Amino acid sequence: MASSILPNSLSTTSTTSQPPCLHRRTPSIPHISVKLSPSNSKFLPLSYSSPKFLSSFVVSASSDTAGGSSAGGSVPIEKQFKAFPTVLDINKIRAILPHRFPFLLVDRVVEYNPGVTAVAIKNVTINDNFFPGHFPQRPIMPGVLIVEAMAQVGGLVMLQPEVGGPRVNFFFAGIDKVRFRKPVIAGDTLVMRMTLTKLQKRFGIAKMEGKAYVGGDLVCEGEFMMATGSDSSK
Repeated sequence: MASSILPNSLSTTSTTSQPPCLHRRTPSIPHISVKLSPSNSKFLPLSYSSPKFLSSFVVSASSDTAGGSSAGGSVPIEKQFKAFPTVLDINKIRAILPHRFPFLLVDRVVEYNPGVTAVAIKNVTINDNFFPGHFPQRPIMPGVLIVEAMAQVGGLVMLQPEVGGPRVNFFFAGIDKVRFRKPVIAGDTLVMRMTLTKLQKRFGIAKMEGKAYVGGDLVCEGEFMMATGSDSSK
């Protein structure tokens, strides 16, 4: 139903005739103006998903804090969000991880404590090479690649001389209790935290706990076991 995408506290208006379900009025709150765009059309019945219908439908409400108002006026939305900090940039990540395109799935490390924990991000874009096949009509990041990205963050924790030793390769030894809570789609920023819970340095075996978030919502979690090893070619 079209009304399912509207918060109960919002009042709706339209310049064209709408079905009864879109004319329901509920108490409004003060200053938001949200215009539905074609990107929202998947939530509407087919007969109401045309660009003409969407361009004429406006949800309006009001809030003193909406838009980040300040003494000098309203702050534009593009200035309201701070960038993630950079502890390790992509060049430093490439110096630690052996992965390369198209399988390097970590873009930036925002918190880093070698041998303890790391928090890193993966910017998910429609240009990622897995989206043409997964899926053409609904781009969703494959769960196995979310797990792989988390494991690479785990590699950043482990692949340090003072932690896992001077070893150049690491591999999955086991994955347990993995759960996918929400889909990760093109345009999302995947924020991953990996924490080392147990290390058997003599055997190069590590156990880790991982969680991944999008916009503060948990999208994936699990327990990881990984093994490091020296380069057999030397």
